[in-house]
Amino acid sequence: MPERKATIASRVGLHARPASIFVEAASDVPVEVTIAKEGTPVDEAMDASSMLGLMSLGAEHGDVVVLRAEGDGADDALDTLVKVLETDHDAE
Repeated sequence: MPERKATIASRVGLHARPASIFVEAASDVPVEVTIAKEGTPVDEAMDASSMLGLMSLGAEHGDVVVLRAEGDGADDALDTLVKVLETDHDAE
């Protein structure tokens, strides 16, 4: 199962606007993606397209998260979502 690590770049972490942007991007990819803070067991990963799941992570600026996906297009989907997480959406 492909996975990628990403460091949260937005100054407010995955809250409000950055979370909304990420959830929209995760909903647009052709595969199901999970997200978890680094070090969290795989079975506790959240659905990346769920705003409630994403907010429950409590991911702050500088935290490392792990994205996982499986299926056709998983690698491209993960690359796209890493770019979203590693962009400071608060600076735009």
